[in-house]
Amino acid sequence: MKPYLSYLPEKTRQGLKIADSRWTALRNNSLTIPTVIKESDQVLDKLDADIIIAGGTLGILMATALQKQGYKVILIEKGSLKGRQQEWNISRQELETFVELDLLSSSELEQAIATEYNPGRVSFYQGYELWVRDVLNIGVDPVFLLETLKQKFLSAGGNLLENTPFDTAFIHPNGVLVKAGNITIKSRLLIDAMGHFSPIVQQARQGKKPDGVCLVVGSCGKGYTNNETGDLIASFTPIMNQCQYFWEAFPARDGRTTYLFTYVDAHAERFSLEFFMEEYLRLLPEYQNIELEKIQFERFLFGFFPAYQKSPLRMPWTRILPIGDSAGGQSPVSFGGFGSMVRHLKRLTLGIDEALRVDSLNNNSLSLLQPYQPNISVTWLFQKTMSVGINQNISPNQINELMSGVFQVMDKLGDDVLKPFLQDVIQFQSLMKTLPLVNPKLVLPILPQVGIAPLLDWLIHYINLAVYSGLYPTATIVKPIMDNLSSQQQYYYHRWLDTWKYGSGKDYN
Repeated sequence: MKPYLSYLPEKTRQGLKIADSRWTALRNNSLTIPTVIKESDQVLDKLDADIIIAGGTLGILMATALQKQGYKVILIEKGSLKGRQQEWNISRQELETFVELDLLSSSELEQAIATEYNPGRVSFYQGYELWVRDVLNIGVDPVFLLETLKQKFLSAGGNLLENTPFDTAFIHPNGVLVKAGNITIKSRLLIDAMGHFSPIVQQARQGKKPDGVCLVVGSCGKGYTNNETGDLIASFTPIMNQCQYFWEAFPARDGRTTYLFTYVDAHAERFSLEFFMEEYLRLLPEYQNIELEKIQFERFLFGFFPAYQKSPLRMPWTRILPIGDSAGGQSPVSFGGFGSMVRHLKRLTLGIDEALRVDSLNNNSLSLLQPYQPNISVTWLFQKTMSVGINQNISPNQINELMSGVFQVMDKLGDDVLKPFLQDVIQFQSLMKTLPLVNPKLVLPILPQVGIAPLLDWLIHYINLAVYSGLYPTATIVKPIMDNLSSQQQYYYHRWLDTWKYGSGKDYN
């Protein structure tokens, strides 16, 4: 049999090596910390825009929404602004945000949907299996979506600067001066949508290692005989190479997409992405019951997604707001930021609009747009239970048994508990129902695995989740009184209201 990596085209192998070099540098603490943000006491003269957004792939969502709010927006993108061929998976109800914000018409939204399947499976090695409908079963066509939004952004008067990489930014008392490519532009606010490896984010984090990493490899190909259903999360092996392998699969417009992913720390001895890709190709035939030679591979996918417990990221500078993966606000058990971005798009659009109107652009005010969310922080314990330390010795099927037991309980409790959890929306009521019903024999072995300190930390977030769940409905009662406050005071009230709503998972529809 030919070597596994020989299935990858040469260009893909080169890309894999580049990603691996960054993953190696992260594990070895050898990433160079850039200095791209500087400060100045000088007042800027005439500004070119209200907002500059750096990073076009997901930045175009926010850019179009804000341009339609009446702001003058400049969007800079280091390459051409276009979507990749691989669909973005999401649940249908979340897509209604595009219609609510007048970013897409109902017919355009239907055009953006490339695939739709039902049902999706959750399955664990030697354990429980369940099927669920209408969860992450929509495949959105990024090419159509981004091109449609791009044209709407331009038609609304937006300024798109493609092939214009972000270089540096200078924070002034009344605005931000950005140097990108060969141009210099000025605005009141800079939004960072450049992702996990944004140079702004790297400078802000000052080389801190992530607390967890999700490694992902996969492909899209033709030739699969069974392509009607999907896997939301599945495993068919015990712990191997000091981690638990999980799989995801779903129909794509040009074949079937399959992913292999795992949760690890950034220890120097962790394996490479190349090794993980070899594992993926070695196990794919068993997973999908097909010989590799019978798959016509259309493309391969790979990457790693760092996560930090102190998230979302709070910028140390005024007039800079991170969004999407730059903010690090998504759940540590998810990978890919499209769903998280869409979930918070309306909240952020209205919040940024209000911040600009009342001129609340210092770092304390902007941090309220990316606040602490206990429903995200509690998921760190879940990530810990699905990962294995590099020197830990635990039962080979411990993770599968725990996952199987938890999902069996949630399945019996019904869709109101199960479906939000599968979409990374954690609610206190659901946790309160689930946790007491999980077999203690499955829970006790994880105590030495995750450690006492993380458990105590989780307990604090769990209590906060309960508090936020109570604060949100209470705060809405006093809304008529709050309407009499000053515009500045209302900004803070609205941000706290959003914090309690989203932080308790009450935004779930």
